[in-house]
Amino acid sequence: MTIVHPVSTSFPAPVPMDRPAMRVLAHPLRSRLLAELRLHGRATATSLAASLGTNTGATSYHLRKLAEAGLVVDSGEGSGRQRVWQASTGTRPQAEPEAADEDDAAALAWLERDYVQHFGDKAQAWLDSQGAWPEQWRDACGLTDHLVQVTAEQLTAMNAELLEVLERYRRVGAGNPTAKRVSVYLCALPVDRPPLRP
Repeated sequence: MTIVHPVSTSFPAPVPMDRPAMRVLAHPLRSRLLAELRLHGRATATSLAASLGTNTGATSYHLRKLAEAGLVVDSGEGSGRQRVWQASTGTRPQAEPEAADEDDAAALAWLERDYVQHFGDKAQAWLDSQGAWPEQWRDACGLTDHLVQVTAEQLTAMNAELLEVLERYRRVGAGNPTAKRVSVYLCALPVDRPPLRP
Protein backbone atom coordinates (compact mmCIF):
# COMPACT_ATOMS: atom_id res chain seq x y z
CA MET A 1 0.00 0.00 0.00
CA THR A 2 1.42 3.37 -1.04
CA ILE A 3 -0.44 6.53 -0.17
CA VAL A 4 0.08 10.28 -0.33
CA HIS A 5 -1.21 12.16 2.68
CA PRO A 6 -3.70 14.77 1.41
CA VAL A 7 -2.78 17.32 4.04
CA SER A 8 0.77 17.27 2.72
CA THR A 9 0.10 18.13 -0.87
CA SER A 10 1.30 21.70 -0.57
CA PHE A 11 4.54 22.71 -2.33
CA PRO A 12 6.97 20.96 -2.43
CA ALA A 13 5.44 17.85 -3.96
CA PRO A 14 4.76 15.14 -1.38
CA VAL A 15 6.63 11.88 -1.11
CA PRO A 16 4.58 8.71 -1.51
CA MET A 17 4.15 6.98 1.84
CA ASP A 18 4.52 3.31 2.57
CA ARG A 19 2.55 1.61 5.33
CA PRO A 20 5.04 2.26 8.18
CA ALA A 21 5.20 5.97 7.27
CA MET A 22 1.43 6.18 7.11
CA ARG A 23 1.18 4.76 10.63
CA VAL A 24 3.77 7.24 11.93
CA LEU A 25 1.92 10.17 10.37
CA ALA A 26 -1.46 9.17 11.83
CA HIS A 27 -0.94 11.46 14.80
CA PRO A 28 -2.33 15.01 15.24
CA LEU A 29 0.95 16.81 15.92
CA ARG A 30 3.01 14.87 13.39
CA SER A 31 0.45 15.54 10.69
CA ARG A 32 0.55 19.29 11.44
CA LEU A 33 4.34 19.38 11.65
CA LEU A 34 4.70 17.88 8.19
CA ALA A 35 2.03 20.18 6.76
CA GLU A 36 3.78 23.21 8.32
CA LEU A 37 7.15 22.24 6.85
CA ARG A 38 5.65 21.63 3.41
CA LEU A 39 3.81 24.93 3.42
CA HIS A 40 6.37 27.24 5.03
CA GLY A 41 9.70 25.49 4.43
CA ARG A 42 12.60 24.77 6.77
CA ALA A 43 12.18 25.39 10.49
CA THR A 44 13.54 24.49 13.91
CA ALA A 45 11.62 22.57 16.53
CA THR A 46 11.41 25.79 18.54
CA SER A 47 9.81 27.81 15.73
CA LEU A 48 7.46 24.94 14.84
CA ALA A 49 6.38 24.64 18.47
CA ALA A 50 5.59 28.36 18.54
CA SER A 51 3.61 28.17 15.29
CA LEU A 52 1.57 25.16 16.41
CA GLY A 53 1.13 26.14 20.06
CA THR A 54 2.94 23.15 21.55
CA ASN A 55 6.16 22.66 23.51
CA THR A 56 9.61 22.23 22.01
CA GLY A 57 10.30 18.87 23.67
CA ALA A 58 7.22 17.21 22.17
CA THR A 59 7.92 18.85 18.81
CA SER A 60 11.51 17.56 18.76
CA TYR A 61 10.36 14.04 19.66
CA HIS A 62 7.74 13.91 16.90
CA LEU A 63 10.12 15.41 14.33
CA ARG A 64 12.52 12.56 15.06
CA LYS A 65 9.70 10.05 14.55
CA LEU A 66 8.86 11.68 11.21
CA ALA A 67 12.54 11.54 10.28
CA GLU A 68 12.70 7.81 11.10
CA ALA A 69 9.84 7.31 8.64
CA GLY A 70 11.61 9.37 5.98
CA LEU A 71 8.95 12.09 5.93
CA VAL A 72 11.24 14.89 7.15
CA VAL A 73 15.01 15.30 7.02
CA ASP A 74 17.65 17.22 8.95
CA SER A 75 18.84 19.99 6.62
CA GLY A 76 22.32 19.86 8.19
CA GLU A 77 21.97 23.33 9.67
CA GLY A 78 22.03 23.91 13.42
CA SER A 79 22.15 21.28 16.14
CA GLY A 80 20.05 20.00 19.03
CA ARG A 81 16.75 21.85 19.29
CA GLN A 82 18.10 24.46 16.88
CA ARG A 83 18.47 21.79 14.21
CA VAL A 84 16.72 22.88 11.02
CA TRP A 85 14.20 20.41 9.61
CA GLN A 86 12.64 20.23 6.18
CA ALA A 87 10.00 18.10 4.50
CA SER A 88 11.43 15.23 2.49
CA THR A 89 11.15 15.70 -1.27
CA GLY A 90 13.12 12.71 -2.53
CA THR A 91 11.90 9.22 -3.25
CA ARG A 92 12.29 6.34 -0.83
CA PRO A 93 12.42 2.61 -1.40
CA GLN A 94 8.99 1.15 -0.81
CA ALA A 95 8.46 -1.86 1.41
CA GLU A 96 7.32 -5.11 -0.11
CA PRO A 97 3.52 -5.11 -0.48
CA GLU A 98 1.66 -6.84 2.33
CA ALA A 99 -1.97 -7.44 3.04
CA ALA A 100 -3.48 -4.43 4.82
CA ASP A 101 -4.45 -5.08 8.43
CA GLU A 102 -6.69 -3.33 10.96
CA ASP A 103 -3.91 -0.97 12.05
CA ASP A 104 -3.36 0.14 8.46
CA ALA A 105 -7.09 0.69 7.98
CA ALA A 106 -7.28 2.69 11.23
CA ALA A 107 -4.27 4.84 10.26
CA LEU A 108 -5.72 5.57 6.84
CA ALA A 109 -9.14 6.40 8.28
CA TRP A 110 -7.51 8.77 10.79
CA LEU A 111 -5.51 10.51 8.04
CA GLU A 112 -8.62 10.97 5.89
CA ARG A 113 -10.61 12.46 8.76
CA ASP A 114 -7.66 14.62 9.76
CA TYR A 115 -7.59 15.94 6.19
CA VAL A 116 -11.26 16.92 6.42
CA GLN A 117 -10.56 18.71 9.73
CA HIS A 118 -7.55 20.45 8.18
CA PHE A 119 -9.65 21.63 5.25
CA GLY A 120 -12.38 22.89 7.59
CA ASP A 121 -9.82 24.86 9.60
CA LYS A 122 -8.38 26.43 6.44
CA ALA A 123 -11.81 27.29 5.04
CA GLN A 124 -12.85 28.87 8.36
CA ALA A 125 -9.62 30.88 8.47
CA TRP A 126 -10.42 32.24 4.99
CA LEU A 127 -13.94 33.24 6.04
CA ASP A 128 -12.50 35.03 9.07
CA SER A 129 -9.84 36.91 7.11
CA GLN A 130 -11.34 37.49 3.67
CA GLY A 131 -12.34 41.06 4.50
CA ALA A 132 -8.65 42.02 4.63
CA TRP A 133 -8.09 40.91 1.02
CA PRO A 134 -8.68 43.03 -2.11
CA GLU A 135 -11.98 42.46 -3.92
CA GLN A 136 -10.27 40.70 -6.84
CA TRP A 137 -8.88 38.06 -4.46
CA ARG A 138 -12.20 37.74 -2.59
CA ASP A 139 -13.94 37.04 -5.91
CA ALA A 140 -11.35 34.46 -7.00
CA CYS A 141 -11.05 32.54 -3.71
CA GLY A 142 -13.58 30.63 -1.68
CA LEU A 143 -15.79 27.59 -1.94
CA THR A 144 -17.68 26.40 -5.00
CA ASP A 145 -19.41 23.14 -5.86
CA HIS A 146 -20.27 21.61 -9.22
CA LEU A 147 -22.58 18.70 -9.96
CA VAL A 148 -21.49 16.27 -12.69
CA GLN A 149 -22.97 12.95 -13.82
CA VAL A 150 -20.21 10.48 -14.63
CA THR A 151 -19.19 6.86 -14.45
CA ALA A 152 -16.38 5.83 -12.10
CA GLU A 153 -14.02 5.68 -15.09
CA GLN A 154 -15.06 9.16 -16.25
CA LEU A 155 -14.59 10.56 -12.74
CA THR A 156 -11.09 9.08 -12.65
CA ALA A 157 -10.33 10.73 -16.00
CA MET A 158 -11.77 14.05 -14.83
CA ASN A 159 -9.62 14.01 -11.69
CA ALA A 160 -6.54 13.30 -13.80
CA GLU A 161 -7.33 16.26 -16.06
CA LEU A 162 -7.85 18.56 -13.07
CA LEU A 163 -4.49 17.49 -11.65
CA GLU A 164 -2.85 18.28 -15.00
CA VAL A 165 -4.34 21.79 -14.89
CA LEU A 166 -3.12 22.31 -11.32
CA GLU A 167 0.35 21.09 -12.28
CA ARG A 168 0.49 23.65 -15.12
CA TYR A 169 -0.31 26.42 -12.63
CA ARG A 170 1.93 25.16 -9.80
CA ARG A 171 4.67 27.77 -10.34
CA VAL A 172 3.18 30.02 -13.01
CA GLY A 173 3.30 33.04 -10.67
CA ALA A 174 6.92 32.53 -9.58
CA GLY A 175 8.82 35.81 -9.62
CA ASN A 176 5.67 37.93 -9.80
CA PRO A 177 5.43 40.10 -6.66
CA THR A 178 1.61 40.12 -6.86
CA ALA A 179 1.38 36.31 -6.85
CA LYS A 180 0.26 34.53 -3.66
CA ARG A 181 0.30 30.87 -2.69
CA VAL A 182 -3.15 29.29 -2.89
CA SER A 183 -4.29 25.87 -1.67
CA VAL A 184 -6.70 24.17 -4.06
CA TYR A 185 -8.69 21.29 -2.58
CA LEU A 186 -10.40 18.67 -4.73
CA CYS A 187 -13.12 16.55 -3.17
CA ALA A 188 -15.42 14.48 -5.36
CA LEU A 189 -18.30 13.13 -3.26
CA PRO A 190 -21.21 11.03 -4.54
CA VAL A 191 -24.71 12.50 -4.18
CA ASP A 192 -26.64 9.33 -5.00
CA ARG A 193 -26.87 6.28 -2.75
CA PRO A 194 -24.28 3.53 -3.23
CA PRO A 195 -25.23 0.77 -5.68
CA LEU A 196 -26.86 -2.33 -4.26
CA ARG A 197 -24.55 -5.29 -3.91
CA PRO A 198 -25.65 -8.47 -5.70
